[in-house]
Formats: sequence, C-alpha cells, structure tokens
Amino acid sequence: MTSVVLTLSCADRLGIVQAVAGFLAERGLNIVESQQFGDADSARFFMRVHAQPTFAGTDLDRLRLEFAELAKEFEMTWELHDFAERPNVLILASRLGHCLNDLLYRYRSGSLKVAIPAVASNHPDLGDLVRSYGISFHYVPGTKEEQEHHFASLISELDIDLVVLARYMQILSPAFVNGFSGRMINIHHGLLPSFKGAGAYRQAFEGGVKVIGATAHYVCAELDEGPIIEQMVSPIDHTCGPDRIASISRDLECSTLARAVQWHIEHRVLLNGRKTVVFR
Repeated sequence: MTSVVLTLSCADRLGIVQAVAGFLAERGLNIVESQQFGDADSARFFMRVHAQPTFAGTDLDRLRLEFAELAKEFEMTWELHDFAERPNVLILASRLGHCLNDLLYRYRSGSLKVAIPAVASNHPDLGDLVRSYGISFHYVPGTKEEQEHHFASLISELDIDLVVLARYMQILSPAFVNGFSGRMINIHHGLLPSFKGAGAYRQAFEGGVKVIGATAHYVCAELDEGPIIEQMVSPIDHTCGPDRIASISRDLECSTLARAVQWHIEHRVLLNGRKTVVFR
C-alpha cells in the first residue's frame, strides 16, 4: 500500500481537522493533499485527505478499525481506501458509441485507472468495438426486468464497484437504481435541469440557446434528478443546426463523463443531500 485516501462528512464543529491530522500522524501517515469544506447551509463539514505511510507494513484494515473509534466520536460518514486499488467498472451502453469508446480508450491508455471486466447493452451494435479492446461484451435482449436481472447478476459476479451509463438509452427501474445509490453515473446530453428527457439537441435548437452543455450525475429513482458531479459547456450561435449541436454535444459528453468517473474513482466526490462536494 503506497497511499490512502480518507473521505468524511459530519456535523461541522471545532477540532475535526486537528483530530484527523493527529490520528494520521500518530500512525506514521504523512498528508500529501488535504481539502475541506464547511457548508453553511447544511452545517456539515466535508474532508478528503490523501496520505502516504512513512514506513512499511501499514495495514489498511487496522487503520479502518482504529479510525472507526474517532469517526464514532464525531458521528462521521467516512471511507478509507487504498489509493492504488483499481475499482471494477461495468459500462452500460445502447447504440451510440462515442462515450463508450472514449472511456475504453482512456482505460487502455492508462489514464483512467479502473478495471473494466465487461460492457453490457440492450443492443448488439457495439459488440465489435468492445471486443476490439479485449473486453467481454454482453448483449442483453428481453424485457426491462430480464435485462436488469442480467445486469444485477453481472454486478454480483464481477464484484462491480461502479456502474457507468455511457449513453444507455433505457430508463432503469427505481428498485435497480436504489440498490446502487451513489455508485451509478449517467451522462445527460444537456445542462440539467434544462432539456430533460429525450430530444435535447432539438430542444436546444428550437429554444435558440447560445450555450449548450453536458451533465454527469449520479442516478436516482427520479429521471435526471440525481446529484450533479460535473458539467461542461460550449458556446453556439445562430449558424448551428441540430446536427452541429449534436456533434459539439458528443464531444462535451465524452469529456464530462470521463471527468466524473475520474473524480469518483479518486474518491473526490462526497454526497451533500441532493448535491455533491467535488474536491478537484
């Protein structure tokens, strides 16, 4: 273990930073990055600490056990991770392959430090693309219930940590979504809360907007209402028709989704009710 990342949130009060820093120092962990935020509206405190052991033999399970005592004192919601661990990611896609291809390229080039044991789809169209990266492709036809049962089996069998909807054009059931709360990321082809649902490019064109964008967010039971992780924008003008808007949007979608996945796997995203705190 070369380094650890600790994330936490709790009611804001004096002494949290001192207590955390002291805990790490007493166990020979040197802080290399620390970010914190006190939300005046919710009166909650959020913190992310990246620390490196100064001697060999640091045991992560022991650290978790010992930190649990401190966390109990401050009533913290917390996680402690080995920063070098590569989470298992299941990607769901349909027919549009731009976001999927972008993620797979980043994965193969090493810039996205994850494991992708499988990609699943409700259409067979992207099978050749996925297999060209040496990744298992699962075409899952049938009813929504049958598809979600297959996805749930993959999640369990492959020990999936994160599900990414790379333009998966199917509304998932609340039961399926709620079982993976805070661990399922979707990309929306527009700036939420505007232009929800289908046809965002046409909506933007007909609305005469001058800025278009993309939104990556955690999935929740309510359509396109999950906590937002990342948004990106691009200016457009009167010369941009629906096709040009779609082209620009596809580029934005790729970058926005990749950033959101990156922030998540580096444990930089903390939930704050319906919002997020993102330590970039």
